[in-house]
Amino acid sequence: MLRFFGSFVLLITIMVGPVRADITSADKTRLDELVRTYIEENPEVIRDALKKLAEREEKARRLAALAFLKMSEGDPVLGNPEASLVIYEFSDYNCGYCKRLFGPIQEVLAEDNDIRVVVKEFPILSESSMVAAQAAIAAQMQGVFPQYHINMMTNPGAISLDTILAAAREAGANIGKLQRDMRSAETAAVINRTRISAEQLQISGTPGLVIGSTIIPGAISGDDLRQLIAEERAKRG
Repeated sequence: MLRFFGSFVLLITIMVGPVRADITSADKTRLDELVRTYIEENPEVIRDALKKLAEREEKARRLAALAFLKMSEGDPVLGNPEASLVIYEFSDYNCGYCKRLFGPIQEVLAEDNDIRVVVKEFPILSESSMVAAQAAIAAQMQGVFPQYHINMMTNPGAISLDTILAAAREAGANIGKLQRDMRSAETAAVINRTRISAEQLQISGTPGLVIGSTIIPGAISGDDLRQLIAEERAKRG
């Protein structure tokens, strides 16, 4: 096998080395036979190469998806806008699990002033989810999103246009401007960008958290959230 492999390497070197060598038809036929024989006797070489290629492609896809996620202009924000650690939350106001996660997130924000939560409005459960998401983005434009978010997440009943507008009004929003901004192209673009981001990250439900390069589908406890935050900070040194 070593002699065979040495011949294989020698022929490859002749083809790609710095010294010019015109390969004859007979040499090419022999090289083809050597390559074919080597692959037949060592199929794991192709398997391992394909596996490594798939791993590289998946890593590149994931890095590109995470880079796209960070395009968050216009997304609603909680916590410190200048914080060094960012948590991205894909959320729907009709999602019971999102409301379950709301408490732990609020607790962490109250404890730690170096966290920013970017809420990726991902209305997938009903038509009222879309209206609530549009209002959230419009509330962000007026700087009243945090209170709007609290009002919506603590609303015990069904969501309707009336409850959405009431939550915005209580947060201090100008309702006329809010309704215009809800229908704007800018608001539509933010929601569409979130849909694309969710698809790229393979997030199909809510809630979905992204902390660093870690994707967490579903609600988690406050302790688990704190642990993930600590791990992300440890990675950064």
